[in-house]
Amino acid sequence: MKTKNTVYLAQSLDGFIADQHGSIDWLSKIDNPQHSDLGFADFMAQIDAIVMGRHTFEQVMRYGQWPYDKPVFVLSQSLEKLPEQSKGKAYLVCASEQEVISQLHQLGHYRLYIDGGKLVQNFLVKKLIDELIVITVPVVLGQGLKWLPERPLNSKISLQATSVLLGQLVQSHYQVLNSTSM
Repeated sequence: MKTKNTVYLAQSLDGFIADQHGSIDWLSKIDNPQHSDLGFADFMAQIDAIVMGRHTFEQVMRYGQWPYDKPVFVLSQSLEKLPEQSKGKAYLVCASEQEVISQLHQLGHYRLYIDGGKLVQNFLVKKLIDELIVITVPVVLGQGLKWLPERPLNSKISLQATSVLLGQLVQSHYQVLNSTSM
Protein backbone atom coordinates (compact mmCIF):
# COMPACT_ATOMS: atom_id res chain seq x y z
CA MET A 1 0.00 0.00 0.00
CA LYS A 2 1.36 3.42 -0.98
CA THR A 3 1.82 5.73 1.96
CA LYS A 4 1.24 9.45 1.92
CA ASN A 5 1.49 12.04 4.67
CA THR A 6 -0.30 15.23 3.69
CA VAL A 7 -0.63 18.69 5.18
CA TYR A 8 -3.81 20.61 4.25
CA LEU A 9 -4.06 24.10 5.72
CA ALA A 10 -5.00 27.73 5.28
CA GLN A 11 -2.47 30.47 5.92
CA SER A 12 -2.44 34.26 5.89
CA LEU A 13 -0.35 36.08 3.29
CA ASP A 14 2.38 36.40 5.92
CA GLY A 15 2.40 32.64 6.64
CA PHE A 16 0.37 32.36 9.86
CA ILE A 17 -2.22 29.63 10.51
CA ALA A 18 -3.55 31.22 13.72
CA ASP A 19 -3.44 34.72 15.15
CA GLN A 20 -1.36 35.77 18.16
CA HIS A 21 -4.02 34.32 20.52
CA GLY A 22 -4.13 30.96 18.72
CA SER A 23 -7.50 31.78 17.13
CA ILE A 24 -8.51 30.87 13.59
CA ASP A 25 -11.59 33.13 13.65
CA TRP A 26 -10.04 35.20 10.85
CA LEU A 27 -10.89 32.32 8.49
CA SER A 28 -14.62 32.82 9.07
CA LYS A 29 -14.35 36.32 7.55
CA ILE A 30 -13.71 34.89 4.07
CA ASP A 31 -16.54 35.86 1.72
CA ASN A 32 -18.05 32.45 0.91
CA PRO A 33 -21.78 32.90 0.15
CA GLN A 34 -22.16 29.35 -1.20
CA HIS A 35 -20.45 27.87 1.91
CA SER A 36 -17.97 25.95 -0.23
CA ASP A 37 -15.71 23.58 1.67
CA LEU A 38 -12.95 24.47 -0.85
CA GLY A 39 -12.38 20.81 -1.72
CA PHE A 40 -11.87 19.66 1.87
CA ALA A 41 -14.47 16.85 1.63
CA ASP A 42 -12.76 15.48 -1.49
CA PHE A 43 -9.42 15.63 0.31
CA MET A 44 -10.84 13.85 3.38
CA ALA A 45 -12.26 11.10 1.17
CA GLN A 46 -8.68 10.26 0.15
CA ILE A 47 -7.21 9.86 3.64
CA ASP A 48 -7.36 7.04 6.19
CA ALA A 49 -6.68 8.88 9.45
CA ILE A 50 -5.72 12.21 10.97
CA VAL A 51 -2.65 12.84 13.12
CA MET A 52 -3.23 15.97 15.16
CA GLY A 53 -1.30 17.95 17.73
CA ARG A 54 -2.68 18.74 21.18
CA HIS A 55 -3.40 22.44 20.53
CA THR A 56 -5.25 21.67 17.31
CA PHE A 57 -7.25 18.96 19.06
CA GLU A 58 -8.23 21.43 21.80
CA GLN A 59 -9.34 23.89 19.12
CA VAL A 60 -11.45 21.18 17.43
CA MET A 61 -13.08 20.30 20.76
CA ARG A 62 -14.35 23.92 21.00
CA TYR A 63 -16.37 23.51 17.79
CA GLY A 64 -19.09 21.72 19.74
CA GLN A 65 -19.76 19.23 16.95
CA TRP A 66 -17.18 16.61 15.94
CA PRO A 67 -16.19 17.42 12.32
CA TYR A 68 -14.43 14.20 11.27
CA ASP A 69 -15.58 10.80 10.07
CA LYS A 70 -12.01 9.43 10.15
CA PRO A 71 -10.11 8.32 13.25
CA VAL A 72 -8.08 11.10 14.86
CA PHE A 73 -4.80 10.29 16.61
CA VAL A 74 -3.73 13.05 18.99
CA LEU A 75 0.04 13.14 19.35
CA SER A 76 0.91 14.58 22.76
CA GLN A 77 3.53 14.13 25.44
CA SER A 78 1.60 16.25 27.97
CA LEU A 79 -1.99 14.94 27.84
CA GLU A 80 -2.84 12.04 30.13
CA LYS A 81 -6.25 11.31 28.59
CA LEU A 82 -8.72 12.75 26.10
CA PRO A 83 -12.15 14.13 27.01
CA GLU A 84 -14.95 11.59 27.27
CA GLN A 85 -16.90 13.18 24.38
CA SER A 86 -14.06 12.22 22.00
CA LYS A 87 -14.21 8.54 22.97
CA GLY A 88 -14.32 6.28 19.91
CA LYS A 89 -13.37 9.23 17.65
CA ALA A 90 -9.96 10.33 18.89
CA TYR A 91 -7.11 8.37 20.41
CA LEU A 92 -4.17 9.61 22.44
CA VAL A 93 -0.72 8.61 21.19
CA CYS A 94 2.44 9.31 23.18
CA ALA A 95 5.16 8.48 20.65
CA SER A 96 7.63 10.11 18.29
CA GLU A 97 6.49 11.19 14.86
CA GLN A 98 8.13 8.17 13.22
CA GLU A 99 6.67 5.79 15.82
CA VAL A 100 3.14 7.10 15.33
CA ILE A 101 3.43 6.58 11.58
CA SER A 102 4.61 3.00 12.13
CA GLN A 103 1.79 2.33 14.60
CA LEU A 104 -0.83 3.70 12.21
CA HIS A 105 0.53 1.64 9.32
CA GLN A 106 0.15 -1.45 11.50
CA LEU A 107 -3.51 -0.46 11.96
CA GLY A 108 -3.96 -0.17 8.18
CA HIS A 109 -3.82 3.64 7.98
CA TYR A 110 -1.42 4.61 5.17
CA ARG A 111 -2.76 7.94 3.93
CA LEU A 112 -2.44 10.39 6.80
CA TYR A 113 -3.56 13.99 7.21
CA ILE A 114 -1.04 15.78 9.46
CA ASP A 115 -2.69 18.72 11.24
CA GLY A 116 -1.36 21.30 13.69
CA GLY A 117 1.32 23.97 13.50
CA LYS A 118 4.02 22.52 15.74
CA LEU A 119 3.27 18.98 14.58
CA VAL A 120 3.58 19.97 10.92
CA GLN A 121 6.90 21.69 11.66
CA ASN A 122 8.23 18.55 13.36
CA PHE A 123 7.07 16.27 10.52
CA LEU A 124 8.63 18.59 7.92
CA VAL A 125 11.98 18.77 9.72
CA LYS A 126 12.04 14.96 10.02
CA LYS A 127 11.16 14.60 6.31
CA LEU A 128 7.88 12.83 7.03
CA ILE A 129 5.64 14.94 4.77
CA ASP A 130 4.91 13.90 1.18
CA GLU A 131 2.57 16.65 0.04
CA LEU A 132 1.37 20.09 1.04
CA ILE A 133 -1.98 21.62 0.11
CA VAL A 134 -1.86 25.26 1.17
CA ILE A 135 -4.65 27.79 0.79
CA THR A 136 -3.40 31.36 1.07
CA VAL A 137 -5.95 33.88 2.35
CA PRO A 138 -5.48 37.56 1.43
CA VAL A 139 -5.13 38.83 4.98
CA VAL A 140 -2.07 39.94 6.93
CA LEU A 141 -2.10 38.91 10.60
CA GLY A 142 1.27 40.42 11.51
CA GLN A 143 1.99 37.79 14.14
CA GLY A 144 0.70 34.46 15.30
CA LEU A 145 1.43 30.76 14.83
CA LYS A 146 3.53 29.79 11.82
CA TRP A 147 3.41 26.33 10.32
CA LEU A 148 6.80 26.37 8.63
CA PRO A 149 9.91 25.68 10.70
CA GLU A 150 12.34 28.52 11.37
CA ARG A 151 15.20 26.59 9.80
CA PRO A 152 15.74 25.62 6.16
CA LEU A 153 14.34 22.33 4.92
CA ASN A 154 16.61 20.03 2.97
CA SER A 155 13.79 18.62 0.89
CA LYS A 156 12.95 19.68 -2.62
CA ILE A 157 9.42 21.06 -2.87
CA SER A 158 7.79 20.86 -6.29
CA LEU A 159 4.66 22.80 -7.25
CA GLN A 160 2.06 20.43 -8.73
CA ALA A 161 -0.93 22.75 -9.24
CA THR A 162 -2.35 26.12 -8.30
CA SER A 163 -5.94 27.31 -8.44
CA VAL A 164 -7.96 30.33 -7.39
CA LEU A 165 -10.87 29.62 -5.06
CA LEU A 166 -13.81 31.96 -4.47
CA GLY A 167 -12.04 34.54 -6.64
CA GLN A 168 -9.78 35.47 -3.72
CA LEU A 169 -7.91 32.47 -2.29
CA VAL A 170 -4.92 30.71 -3.85
CA GLN A 171 -4.63 26.98 -3.35
CA SER A 172 -1.20 25.54 -4.07
CA HIS A 173 -0.52 21.82 -4.15
CA TYR A 174 3.11 20.79 -3.61
CA GLN A 175 4.93 17.49 -3.62
CA VAL A 176 7.75 17.17 -1.10
CA LEU A 177 10.57 15.15 -2.63
CA ASN A 178 13.25 13.20 -0.74
CA SER A 179 10.75 12.34 1.99
CA THR A 180 11.67 9.42 4.23
CA SER A 181 8.10 8.47 5.21
CA MET A 182 7.46 4.76 5.37
